[in-house]
Amino acid sequence: MRILLVNKFHYLKGGSEKYYFELGKLLKDYGNEIAYFTMENDKNIETGDKQYYVNEIDLNNGSKLKALDIIYSKENYKKFEKVIKDFKPDIVHLNNFQRQLSESIIECCYKYKIPMVFTAHDVQAICPAISMLDSDKRICEDCINGKYMNCIKKKCIKKSNMKSILGAIEAKYYRIKKVYTKKINYIITPSEFCRNKFIKDGISQEKIKSIHNFIDTNGYNLKLEDQDYVFYSGRLSIEKGISNLIEAFSKLIKENKNLKDKKLLIAGDGPEKENIEKIIKINKLEKNIILLGYLNQDELKDYIRKCKFAVVPSICYENCPYSVIEIQLIGKAIIGADIGGIPEMVINNENGLTYKYDDINELMENMKLLFDNEDIVRKYGIKAKEFAKKEYSKKEYYDKLINIYNKVKIDNSKEEK
Repeated sequence: MRILLVNKFHYLKGGSEKYYFELGKLLKDYGNEIAYFTMENDKNIETGDKQYYVNEIDLNNGSKLKALDIIYSKENYKKFEKVIKDFKPDIVHLNNFQRQLSESIIECCYKYKIPMVFTAHDVQAICPAISMLDSDKRICEDCINGKYMNCIKKKCIKKSNMKSILGAIEAKYYRIKKVYTKKINYIITPSEFCRNKFIKDGISQEKIKSIHNFIDTNGYNLKLEDQDYVFYSGRLSIEKGISNLIEAFSKLIKENKNLKDKKLLIAGDGPEKENIEKIIKINKLEKNIILLGYLNQDELKDYIRKCKFAVVPSICYENCPYSVIEIQLIGKAIIGADIGGIPEMVINNENGLTYKYDDINELMENMKLLFDNEDIVRKYGIKAKEFAKKEYSKKEYYDKLINIYNKVKIDNSKEEK
């Protein structure tokens, strides 16, 4: 089968790109021919497969005259048409295509009757701001069912009038064109939580399936140690709940004398870094909270295998974070916020603990429980690894995916008749 993989970024920018590249490898492993359609960028990764490019669009610094290209790009349509004629795909598998690649590629696929499968890595199909967070980073579902004026009223996209207006126009255009409800043949969500949001927004439950992301398990059978620290890895931003974790940890070591020397290690970078540094300094926590900065994959694995447990304190609708998958596969317990897709992965009192996503005290109590109970930590780690090996299996994922591909091909051929 010839599959054209579409994603606006062709370098490892985040979890969706990790999936995009791993999906390419997985499809090739089973004898499929693949090609990539993406934007030009100096950081693009050479895969050895056919790669087709369109000009890069910078949403932050681009020309205002080109702003409407994020809704429909004639140039991208023409280039995508050439790709279809050259590669002749049996399936187009869409990932993050909105904005930079635009709805034009959907129109092109639809015209040439190429079946489309879309992996929704976020909720942009529902929320113009992508994250279901308003401009103050609070959970917001006001745009569900096409009520996109709320995005403009709240200036949800980077607190910008212009960007919020454009985002709302784009969302409305997609809705009028029935991109998700009709033209895309099938949607995959990496969490049941996300699937339910799509159905609430009007997507037929018959054309959407939740399948957790997969991972290549090679390289994760590591020797475990317990160096008695809590570990966090991810973006240092408000929606990731990093300030909640710091507050809960600070309270933990101050209220429990036996835990006063415990450490929290934080890996990652982001806009909250300076604020975090100030909080650490003001509260004299330099010996307890250590910022590690950006870590490469091997360094990250090493810190995970040595931690007592990890915390995923998000206050936003996470889908199926690779950070959770990797920690579980290494065999460490997780305390996760009870929000989005996290509780589908961290099963409370089975392979970890969950807590009410914005409850500092409950997070603190869960950390205390794990620090005080070696047996529980060890049990959750073992269960987490068992869960990961079963739930994120490459073969299981491929079998489910190929069934979807075959289904949309059959359904598409029926519609042509």
